[in-house]
Amino acid sequence: MSKKNKSIPRFQSEDRERDFWSKNDSADYLDWKKAQEIRFPNLKPSTKTISVRFPEGLLDDLKILANKRDVPYQSLLKIFVAERVEEENRG
Repeated sequence: MSKKNKSIPRFQSEDRERDFWSKNDSADYLDWKKAQEIRFPNLKPSTKTISVRFPEGLLDDLKILANKRDVPYQSLLKIFVAERVEEENRG
């Protein structure tokens, strides 16, 4: 027999919703057994600007590689980092 889920309240702000979910178990409000995975293929991920210092020679090498591939060096750096993170996560 499945249990009856509570109704999710309406929230006046994201802060109040965040506070609510930090103190309540979503399993009391949702039947996670019925959940389905969905994807948003056209959704752009949020980005955050950071500052990273590189040795000048390494930065020069990166710019040369990027120029050969006809991409901005920042984009090439993101590709390299993403590939390495994926590799580390697999391994």
